[in-house]
Amino acid sequence: MKNQFFKGHGLGNDYIALDPKELAVKLTPKVIRALCDRNRGIGSDGLLALVPSKKADFGLRIFNPDGSEAEKSGNGLRIFGCFLYATRRTRRQAFSVETKGGIVQVVLHLNGRKEVTGATVDMGRASFQASALPCTLRASELILQPVKAAGQSLRFVGVSIGNPHCVIFRTKGEPWTREDLLKIGPELETHTIFPNRTNVQLAVPTGPKELSILIWERGAGETQASGSSACAAASAAVRLGLVKSPVTVKSPGGVLHVTVDPQYHLTMKGPVMEVYRGELSPAFLSALR
Repeated sequence: MKNQFFKGHGLGNDYIALDPKELAVKLTPKVIRALCDRNRGIGSDGLLALVPSKKADFGLRIFNPDGSEAEKSGNGLRIFGCFLYATRRTRRQAFSVETKGGIVQVVLHLNGRKEVTGATVDMGRASFQASALPCTLRASELILQPVKAAGQSLRFVGVSIGNPHCVIFRTKGEPWTREDLLKIGPELETHTIFPNRTNVQLAVPTGPKELSILIWERGAGETQASGSSACAAASAAVRLGLVKSPVTVKSPGGVLHVTVDPQYHLTMKGPVMEVYRGELSPAFLSALR
C-alpha cells in the first residue's frame, strides 16, 4: 500500500521506517524534516529508508531529523530489523544490511508470539585513527587528545565505527549532568576539528564492566539512547583500560550490552519495540509537495 510507515523505538530512541518507493513524494531533506517533526509530523529521532543493495540482503539509508544523512545507527539497525520482519519483508531472523558505514549482520530475538523484542548487531570494528573519524588534529590516533568546549579544557577519545564519535570520560569527582551535555554536546558536534561534525558521549566508568553515558547525536541533539554511541564509548573505555569486555552501557533510556574483542570488533545487543504503523494523509502529502 502507498504512503505506509512504521514507527519503532530502542530504549526511547525512536525512528520512522519506510520504503521510499511506496511514498507519493520524493524523500528530500525537507520531507524528512517534516516527517520527523514532533509537532507537525509523525515525530522521531530519525528516519530509516529501505533501499536496494547488491552487497547485502537489504540496503539502508539513515537520516537524522535535520535531514542530514548518517552512516550507521545501532538503535536504527535494531528498529530496521524489526520493521523488515514485522512487515513481512523477510521471515528470516538473521540477515545482512548494507549501510553507508559498512555491511552489518543482524540477528533478531523473538518472543513466543513471534514478535521481535530485540536484536544482536555486528557493528564492525572500531578505529581510533584520526583519518577514520575524520579529525583535523595532527595525531595518528585520537587517544586523550585535547579540545576546548564550553569554556573547559577537555581530553577526548575519537572513535569511528563507520560514523564519528567523540568520547569524554570523567573518572573522578561528580558524574556528568544533563546540563554538562547541553553545554558541551553542541559545541563539540560542530567543533572545527571535526569537519563532518561528530556524535558526542560523556562517559563515566561505574564498574569493572560497566559504563554510564549521556549522548549528543550529530543532527539530532540529546537522545535517550544510541547503539553506535554505546559501542564507541565501550571501545574507548576498553582501550583506556577503564573497563573490560563485555560492557554493560547505561544511558538515560536503558541498557545495551557491547562485546569488544581484542581487535576492537564490536557486537551490540539490545531491545526493540514496534510502536505503531500508519498511513500519511492526503492533506499532509499535499503540504509536503
